[in-house]
Amino acid sequence: QVQLEESGGGLVQPGGSLRLSCAASGFNLDYYAIGWFRQAPGKEREAVSCISSRADITYYTDSVKGRFTISRDNAKNTTVYLQMNNVKPEDTAVYYCATVIDAGLRHVWGREKEYDNWGQGTQVTVSS
Repeated sequence: QVQLEESGGGLVQPGGSLRLSCAASGFNLDYYAIGWFRQAPGKEREAVSCISSRADITYYTDSVKGRFTISRDNAKNTTVYLQMNNVKPEDTAVYYCATVIDAGLRHVWGREKEYDNWGQGTQVTVSS
């Protein structure tokens, strides 16, 4: 069964750090770019970051630039990470990962409908 599973969420104080993981099972991530999205209560799901299949290109939404870092375990190519530093209360959301095709990535990375194989999400709560 092909699926992605997010983990690493939790409660963190403002200014703290978390590392989210997106693990694949049933398939290899070699040929997929991976995106992270988030959905806060009462809001639409938004794109946070994306990394190409070869990890040579990354994208970030403006609100997380300089604080979040996306990476992938290219040795095994089964896991993608989202390092979240200096978190803020507005980062509170359920975080999801999903696959997207590399072609034209700079045009599509922020478009939810371009993604497949969504995980179930992991809750991140930033609060003192």
